[in-house]
Amino acid sequence: MTETATKSSATLEAKQHSEGIVARTIEEQTAKLPSDIFLWGALGSIGVSLFFELKGNPEKSRFVGQWVSPFLLLGVYNKLVKIAGSDRVHK
Repeated sequence: MTETATKSSATLEAKQHSEGIVARTIEEQTAKLPSDIFLWGALGSIGVSLFFELKGNPEKSRFVGQWVSPFLLLGVYNKLVKIAGSDRVHK
């Protein structure tokens, strides 16, 4: 397969698997955020969780400690949107 055929095939596939308006809008907004914001959010959650644990409040510690994974997942989503988001077709 030639390079031109490969590129047109990839573009056709991307158009067939295109996102809807809501997902595209969310991707446009989240791509504006630097990825390290989510890393700092996760590290901050770990620190606050440790603080609550040391202060003897295990319920709050566990509650805040559960925020770490969502922050990291949002960071991964943010990075994926920047690398291979729907904007590769719509721009």
